[in-house]
Amino acid sequence: MTFTVPRKLSIRSLLFFSLIMLAKIYFAWYFLFEDGPSWTTWLKEIPFILIVFCLIERFATKRKIAIYLSVNLILTILFFSLIVYHSHFGMIATSQVFGQVKQVGAVKKSIFAVYQPQYILIFLDIIIISFVMLRRQRALKWKQAMSRQANRKVVGTLFCISIVLCTLNIFPNRASMNETVKAEQMGILNYEAYSMIANKEDEPIVASKITQTAINETKGIQATVNPILFGAAKGKNLIIIQMESFQNFLINLSIDEHEITPNMNKLAGSSYYFPRFYQQVGQGNTSDAEFIVNTSFYVPPNGAATQKYVDKELPSLPKLLQEQRYDTATFHTNDVDFWNRGELYNTLGFNRYYDKTYFGDNDTVFYGASDEVLYEKTAAELATMDQNDQPFYSHVISMSAHNPFSIPESKYKMTLPERFEGTFVGDYIRAQNYADYSLGRFIEELKQNGVWDNSLIVLYGDHRGLPIFSLKDDDRALMQEILGHEYSERDLINIPLIISSTGVTTSSVMKQLGGQVDILPTVSNLLGISLDKQIHFGQDILNQTTYNLLPQRYYLPTGSFVNNEELFLSGSGYEDGQHSTLAGDGVQALPATENEFDRALELLHLSDSYVTQLPQREVEK
Repeated sequence: MTFTVPRKLSIRSLLFFSLIMLAKIYFAWYFLFEDGPSWTTWLKEIPFILIVFCLIERFATKRKIAIYLSVNLILTILFFSLIVYHSHFGMIATSQVFGQVKQVGAVKKSIFAVYQPQYILIFLDIIIISFVMLRRQRALKWKQAMSRQANRKVVGTLFCISIVLCTLNIFPNRASMNETVKAEQMGILNYEAYSMIANKEDEPIVASKITQTAINETKGIQATVNPILFGAAKGKNLIIIQMESFQNFLINLSIDEHEITPNMNKLAGSSYYFPRFYQQVGQGNTSDAEFIVNTSFYVPPNGAATQKYVDKELPSLPKLLQEQRYDTATFHTNDVDFWNRGELYNTLGFNRYYDKTYFGDNDTVFYGASDEVLYEKTAAELATMDQNDQPFYSHVISMSAHNPFSIPESKYKMTLPERFEGTFVGDYIRAQNYADYSLGRFIEELKQNGVWDNSLIVLYGDHRGLPIFSLKDDDRALMQEILGHEYSERDLINIPLIISSTGVTTSSVMKQLGGQVDILPTVSNLLGISLDKQIHFGQDILNQTTYNLLPQRYYLPTGSFVNNEELFLSGSGYEDGQHSTLAGDGVQALPATENEFDRALELLHLSDSYVTQLPQREVEK
């Protein structure tokens, strides 16, 4: 007698794999969202799963189980990637991020430095099923039981209901500004699907309406009539040094009476030091910092500036300085093709670049020659350039203190206290101590060869070094010890700016607010270069000191911004956003206004509209 499975039970494969995916979804929510999963999670996620599985039941007549297993594996890899990416960047990755997989592969050491062993549990079912499949007899019985066709009416009904539920999850939440909130409201899979099909940019503002006056009014500032220090460094060389992953809390930090960055401390103590200075980078990270500093534009809404904007005729600092007979060059020890930098440098108008082919492969740290090699060879080249009749502008990009900060022991320049050994924070501090040591040698070399006194020096951090979401409990405790308060987003994006020039700057701690977009107009003022004919979104923070508005993207949700007193993190909109005072204790409530929220978004829109409507760059054949 042959036993036949009743039709009403033949939907077992759909139920089996749906339950597996539900478990993985709850697992992912635990790591991706602050409040973790709730009873509504299944209602947001399972409908999307059922749509896919109903399609398999309806159209997969052969190899149905193989297709189920393939979809299971693909979705598992997606959830795993989202968890790892979020632990590093604090963002829910989308198809636009995964489109940069080539770049991600180049920095896989940094990303997987935040990997935690428990993440692998998401593959547990795949391991078990693989083990079962290796036992031929059991695998055959299991496949036969699971391969029976489900009732088409049941499948059709589930499919229609799931379509309706997905629609109800997606459409009411489309306007949410905060990408993480949007993913939580829609459900992860709905959000990923929506981001793929709804990735259209806002209608650009008419180019004729994008004027400097309109930008200044939106920022809430007025142009300075008689700026102070205009031309104070006129005719001097310009050397801008971008410090990898350098956060502001490192300045004047001592641990057990040991200075972590003595050279930066000395420079900050004898120069214009801006402790209230903030990063504004996007998906391109270091390369985005290069873009912002050299253009005074904001980063694109999706993707890196080196991918989105390099086909444009960009107004830039190198082009401004070339009009003043400056020679221009940029120095970076990595391959120029990384993050498409070669095209970036061409569109910015640098006369030439120095990359891995110049600095070589000896004494490498992470992705290129060490900072010692960078600074030694750069100092020699700058001394040569200084002998010419024309001044020069050099942009120097350090890199040895790159995440995951595990520099070779041969580069250790300090002994960490025992409680810091083996921690991520400890590795970060030791890497930055080495970066500071290398910088100190560079400064001494420039002073010895005469370049220092003849130059305007600008140093800043490119972006955050210590991601919040991947810090373990011991790292959080160490940051609490260092800061005197809980480590948060306001510390994350706070980087230093130092401006130094012999005979021009003095020992001053500048309390005004600034961001990377402000470097170009500030430097232009010191060099005596008018920006009357060049659109810029930053402001001269030596003159416009009373108010600033700094829109944020990528590392913080869209709609976030920094004003004079507060960091505002957007929620679905303004009303449910988070307000954090810039003071370390975070106690005093100084709420940012909805007007500032609207103006920050408008500034981003103005920048996007302006850059996308610039003429196409003619590429030399």
